Amino acid sequence: MTNIILLGPPGAGKGTQARRLVEEWDMVQLSTGDMLKEAIAQGTELGKQVEGIMARGELVTDEIVIGLIEEKLNGDLPGGVIFDGFPRTLAQADALADLLAKMGQRLDAVIEMQVDDDVLVERVTGRSTCGNCGEVYHDVTKPQPADGKCSVCGASDFRRRPDDNEESLRKRLMEYYKKTSPLIGYYYAKGDLTGVNGLADIETVAGDIKKVLDKR
Repeated sequence: MTNIILLGPPGAGKGTQARRLVEEWDMVQLSTGDMLKEAIAQGTELGKQVEGIMARGELVTDEIVIGLIEEKLNGDLPGGVIFDGFPRTLAQADALADLLAKMGQRLDAVIEMQVDDDVLVERVTGRSTCGNCGEVYHDVTKPQPADGKCSVCGASDFRRRPDDNEESLRKRLMEYYKKTSPLIGYYYAKGDLTGVNGLADIETVAGDIKKVLDKR
């Protein structure tokens, strides 16, 4: 069982690589947003708390998110976990470390997908995704199929995020660097961090991530 975190700014390719790890390594992608929605839909005790908090327009506490993660880690996770969207802060990183220690587990790797901001802006502003399966396309590097159908699932519902423009992306990058980038120093100091070139082609990035996991 392998537990990892993928770090990197918006558009670095974390989602694409996470999907590959789910398919090829039998890992489970734990998305904070998805866990919150699932808990509400299932009507669990934590889900009822989350629903009430969100109905009041308040932020869900770290304690509740950690509780949801603990529930997931107690389930059937043969290949391990990819933490998606958590931790975002140093306090959350400490809380996750404490939880894993309590459960007799550990974080095997923190992989930073390193990018150049200007190149990233160029990449993201040309990006579109399949609305059905989430496959990512790009106007230059991976155009949508000529027949107008997704090469993975065959759907024809292609979408562009409304905030995939230069101004919005640079604001999102600033938010990332302010709040999340301190985690890079945190995990480097703990000896858990490995960097890969997030701007390489998808296969190369996947191969570099595999090398990191093979060394765990």
